[in-house]
Amino acid sequence: MADPHGRVAVYLDFDNIVMSWYDRVHGRNSYARDRQRIVAGDGDAEITERLAAAMIDVGAIIDYAATFGTLVLTRAYADWSSPVNAVYRSQLVARAVDLVQLFPAAAYAKNGADIRLAVDAVEDMFRLDDLTHVVIVAGDSDYVPLAQRCKRLGRFVVGIGVAGSTAKSLAAACDQFHAYDALPGIPAPAVAEKPETARSRSRKKTVDPGAELLQRALRLESDREGEDWQHASAVKSLIKRLDPSFSEKAYGFRSFSEFVKAHADVAEVDESGHIVLIRLAGEKT
Repeated sequence: MADPHGRVAVYLDFDNIVMSWYDRVHGRNSYARDRQRIVAGDGDAEITERLAAAMIDVGAIIDYAATFGTLVLTRAYADWSSPVNAVYRSQLVARAVDLVQLFPAAAYAKNGADIRLAVDAVEDMFRLDDLTHVVIVAGDSDYVPLAQRCKRLGRFVVGIGVAGSTAKSLAAACDQFHAYDALPGIPAPAVAEKPETARSRSRKKTVDPGAELLQRALRLESDREGEDWQHASAVKSLIKRLDPSFSEKAYGFRSFSEFVKAHADVAEVDESGHIVLIRLAGEKT
């Protein structure tokens, strides 16, 4: 939903994104295991190498947010005295990001970023009447009420989070959700694959969330319109409303048409006219 006249506010729970991406690159719960060595900041060569491999590309996030309109304000919440966050300060300041300092109440305790961020966002929406989009960069389900409140106040809510570490409820609460991993310029992390079991292989063969989503959207759109053939753009819009995190690129396709064609057992495609039409496979008009 790019809007050249849009006015956008961006809120980053920076600690959340840094920890989530570290886990994405090095494996589940890696940050928790390495936390003590990371906080120590004593030049541990191994930790320095692991942190470098899991660096966040702040520019990719801000550039993506800018596609929705003019960035009115951008705030990043974290304990900026911590070495793991301090390395980003110059990069953030160079992109005109306001750094909000949060101190944890106790060692290894939460810093309360979710509460502070939510309070600021709601205050900004009442203070800036022309704000059209709110971009929440986080993955915690604690932000679901904020996303819902933003939508009730008439703002278009965009979520950005790390795949595998973002609560499904947060993605569903947004108007649009995009994985940090899939942002332009972000290389896919080389994560070690777990050995497959017979059970996991059979599950992969029987479950295709993309196909199920396409089929559900086609049924709903066909029932609503009373026609078998539907505009591909209308079906994609409905899919995005059913699952804001949907992206054909996440399934390895360059376009929505390619995604539909790959699911020939679910849908048929008609490209004979100027408008691409699709319908459920086997339907007769």
